[in-house]
Amino acid sequence: MNDLGEDWALEDLQDEAELLRARINRFRTSLGRFFVHKQELIDLMVVTAIAQEPLLLVGPPGTAKSELVLKFKDALGLGEEDYFEYMLTRFTEPSEILGPIDISQLREGRYVRREQGKLPTARLAFLDEIFKSNSAILNILLTIINERKFYQDGVPQPVRLRVLFAATNEVPEQSELAALKDRFCLKAESQSVQDEHFTELIDSGIEGEVARALNQKPWSEGHCTLEDLLKANRYLTYLFARKHRSGRGQEQNDREVFFPSDVFDEFRRLVKTLQNGDRIFISDRKLVKLYKLFRIRAWLFTGGTVTRDDLRLMAYLGESHQEIELLRTKVPMLLGLE
Repeated sequence: MNDLGEDWALEDLQDEAELLRARINRFRTSLGRFFVHKQELIDLMVVTAIAQEPLLLVGPPGTAKSELVLKFKDALGLGEEDYFEYMLTRFTEPSEILGPIDISQLREGRYVRREQGKLPTARLAFLDEIFKSNSAILNILLTIINERKFYQDGVPQPVRLRVLFAATNEVPEQSELAALKDRFCLKAESQSVQDEHFTELIDSGIEGEVARALNQKPWSEGHCTLEDLLKANRYLTYLFARKHRSGRGQEQNDREVFFPSDVFDEFRRLVKTLQNGDRIFISDRKLVKLYKLFRIRAWLFTGGTVTRDDLRLMAYLGESHQEIELLRTKVPMLLGLE
């Protein structure tokens, strides 16, 4: 087994798969009760967490972005030793993210950080205002997101991070941030709910204030754990790699079994429409990640094949506020899901 104990066998996961699905679905629907009109975002958080893909939450201050992550963490039962959060600025130094230099080792000529309690030792992390970070932090984050490692005295070391949520008030246009932006396949907007849900917002907000004041966490209901999400990831990874036998004895890959040809054609059509008609750039890397996210959503919601409804994840591909707003309405319309 690896150092995080994630080397589960397919046979064991197959036996547990439906129980995993049930626990994770109870988790996402139960957590939704503690927010006003945020179920869609919670569902995205769960899907991306299973996929171990970072998710970017976009929206003005006071729209529950950090609250979503904190309650998500609490509901998974994660302790502080497995969680790291930080608000980034252009003055943030690497030591604030990776840990301070160990002075005793520095005297011996080694450049080693004391990473305990920092990003490399967390399993779930939340980075607020991620695009305000400087070039040194950007390079560190790209290495951690891409390769799951950071450097100690010039030697790559694995990080424990499995789930990353980030937030931003504004989606920047600077070209130097393009690489980091592209690593977030999905970018979801957290909108103000006061216009449509004024009374619910007040009632729910007061309940939250009371819970905080009394140090209570009623949303920590124990429906599922981070290990459940990691097991789901491993189980689906096994399925992605598996070859299936058709009725004629031919081998079929995951796409041929779980992604019906008419839905796959719709996926291809939607990509071309957005790229050619709306000038939405979708990288090759994103297309592959989208496939994985479609499959995970389909498994979680229906336990089976990808449907047109799963393709609605393409509404979260926007790279700017204008694209985010456009895709939020256009993708469901093109799919006939409105």
